[in-house]
Amino acid sequence: MERLPTSPGDRPAGTEAPSGPAYTAAATVNEQGVVTEWSEGARRLLGYEASETVGRPAAELLADDPAESARRAAPWQDRWSGTVALRHRDGHRLEVGLLAHRWTSTGGTAKWFVVSAVTGAPGLGWGEPLREWAFAQSPCFLAVFDEDLRLVRANAGMERTLSLTEPEMLGLRLPEIAPDPVSDETERRMREVLETGEPQVVDAFIRPPGASTEHGWVTSLAPLRDPEGRVHAVCLAAHDRTGIEGTRQQVLVPHDDTAARIGTTLDSSRTAQELADVAVPRFADFAVVDLLDPPPRGDEPSSGLPAGPVTVCRMAVRSILEGSPESRVSVGETTVYPPLSPPAECLAAGRGAVYATSDPAIAAWAAEDPGASWISEYGTHSTMVVPMRADGITLGVAVFGRHQHREPFQSEDLWAAEELATRAAVSIHNARRYTREHTTTMTLQRSLLPQTLPDQAALDISSRYLPAGGEAGVGGDWFDVIPLSGARVALVVGDVVGHGIRATATMGRLRTAVRTLADVDLPPDELLTYLDDLVLHLSADDGDQPGGGEAALGIGTTCLYVVYDPVTRGCTVARAGHPPPAVVSPEGSVYLLDVPAGPPLGLGGLPFETVETELPEGSLIALYTDGLLQAREHDIDEALDNMFGALARPASTLDTVCDRVLTAMLSHQPDDDVALLVARTRALHADKVVVWDLSSDPSVVGHARRNASEQLAAWGLEEASFVTELLVSELVTNAIRYGEPPIQLRLIHEKNTLICEVSDASSTAPHMRRARTFDEGGRGLLLVAQLARRWGTRHAAVGKTIWAEQSLLGF
Repeated sequence: MERLPTSPGDRPAGTEAPSGPAYTAAATVNEQGVVTEWSEGARRLLGYEASETVGRPAAELLADDPAESARRAAPWQDRWSGTVALRHRDGHRLEVGLLAHRWTSTGGTAKWFVVSAVTGAPGLGWGEPLREWAFAQSPCFLAVFDEDLRLVRANAGMERTLSLTEPEMLGLRLPEIAPDPVSDETERRMREVLETGEPQVVDAFIRPPGASTEHGWVTSLAPLRDPEGRVHAVCLAAHDRTGIEGTRQQVLVPHDDTAARIGTTLDSSRTAQELADVAVPRFADFAVVDLLDPPPRGDEPSSGLPAGPVTVCRMAVRSILEGSPESRVSVGETTVYPPLSPPAECLAAGRGAVYATSDPAIAAWAAEDPGASWISEYGTHSTMVVPMRADGITLGVAVFGRHQHREPFQSEDLWAAEELATRAAVSIHNARRYTREHTTTMTLQRSLLPQTLPDQAALDISSRYLPAGGEAGVGGDWFDVIPLSGARVALVVGDVVGHGIRATATMGRLRTAVRTLADVDLPPDELLTYLDDLVLHLSADDGDQPGGGEAALGIGTTCLYVVYDPVTRGCTVARAGHPPPAVVSPEGSVYLLDVPAGPPLGLGGLPFETVETELPEGSLIALYTDGLLQAREHDIDEALDNMFGALARPASTLDTVCDRVLTAMLSHQPDDDVALLVARTRALHADKVVVWDLSSDPSVVGHARRNASEQLAAWGLEEASFVTELLVSELVTNAIRYGEPPIQLRLIHEKNTLICEVSDASSTAPHMRRARTFDEGGRGLLLVAQLARRWGTRHAAVGKTIWAEQSLLGF
């Protein structure tokens, strides 16, 4: 139509309507605004015969001045509706509601098809009764749930489907009416509708008890608002799609064997190519798959993209023509879809569409975008665009064309393409989420594992960590090396059940707990008992959290804790369901240390046992997780033989030992995480350790100071004498005053550290206190804390030891 009226709106209440049956007034107007067709209904409405209007400007039928009341339609507008003031043949004014469609013929001629519905004589009232009949008698499954998600209305379709009457269901929640995981998911989506006011779709089946998995209803959820816009309830509408799908599957895909060819790997590029390969030549002659560049961030559902230019990366191309000449953009390159082009509109709307080449949208796209020249160059007569969406997130768009197939795309083709695109999008979304989670988990794990091994004199140490391969994800294996008092060192290896970021986070919590417990010098069996209690508390605290479970909360975690003392060359070991350590003697014999297994952590109430053994200097001890022994190609006995053989071979460095073990045990990336910790023992001989037995007489304090000073001179550490004498004086005085005999003083010279230890038979632990101005005592431990690099107390079966370390790097 040449000119269109100004204000679209509803039909005015005063619109005239002749009596009699209803009819439609229709006319056709060309691009120049001239009437080209005039129906009998138009004659009845305005009184003009066809001979009086055809060939004349349509603007002459307007009651208002065209220059003031009409405006020109936008050239890309394909439909218009609104109220127009028309002039009847007898001169009176009529306000008529019009709907105008613009379409282009096969010859390229555009015209407007204008229609108006004229109501008939008053008859049966179509108000509230009709709405009530429609709800009650609809063949669809209809239900209304209130703000508490309890059923308040159900139609006959729901009653018939679930074999329950409305009174039997009133007041119940959906999972209570039809227990099924899909009902739980549907209720979750209904809650989102109440909170956000946005409609939701559940592409799954809601099944009554006893129904087969092949039968069900696809569900739409819509908010019900009051006149102020507040959401008060949710309307659930569903339809039985079993019969529809059966018919469509006969027409095209998604047969299982075809759909199964999409998403075979966690590779987005390959999945996109699999989609294109399935489409061509099965139902398209040309296909491209483009993903948004950059990809959408996060997992929050989105209704679509704003209209405008859209940048995409071409992920896949397929054509029946060799070399896919239709695509001017190579795989891996980016391109931009202009605003209002079919792909951009598809991404903005989030739904697919079919276009003929004569469609104005296709013509405008081809004229604006050089990348769309394939439409005219290769004689494409039908085009289809389909969004790539998963979990409510738009990932990209797939474009299909036909230039060899004679038939244009039909609605069945669109349905099939949407099904296949959705399958591909789900696979791509999962791949991206897996990659993102895997990267996050690996980053978290690397931050939680030791970055460097501590410098200490008791052990030479080397380690390896291999994350699991495949789709299992990173696990919760960990290891640690913890320096203890008295030049001792603790070695720890643990394995948290499960994989992924939750297992890694649990690993971090347990590793921190082990370090904290080790700092108070707990024996290995007591440390595991406290760790067992911690896992139980974590499980209880997180039990009500979504995604909670034993595998994610540390229950079933295994742990091995080893303490080595280079002075006595004693090794104390306890384990909680973990494989025992392997030991290689200096002569080359290899054996597993006989340590009672103990229960895995988190079971509670079961004891852990400690084993003490002596390891000669130069012994090798290997701690590992069970991923090392669970390779696919051999059993546990063969795995142990391979490990023993690798450990027994002489090697110049411990790094070589680690590499040999992994090479002997693994022929591929492991299915489970592997942690390996290998240590060679050292010893502190008598020339580095000196011990004095002291009486409880205060006069021995001076003797102890002199003994210490003389020993430091023998070690060439005269410059440390002043601080050491102060430490010895305070610690021995404390033991005499507050402890019980026997009392013993020990000095240990370890690398760049001097350790002073005083032991007595009392189990009472000392503590610092703030002395008042005129107090004669109370400052000893405060002075020790100021002079020493670190200090503490460790308990034995009888008595305790107070120790203090000072650094010798400045001497």
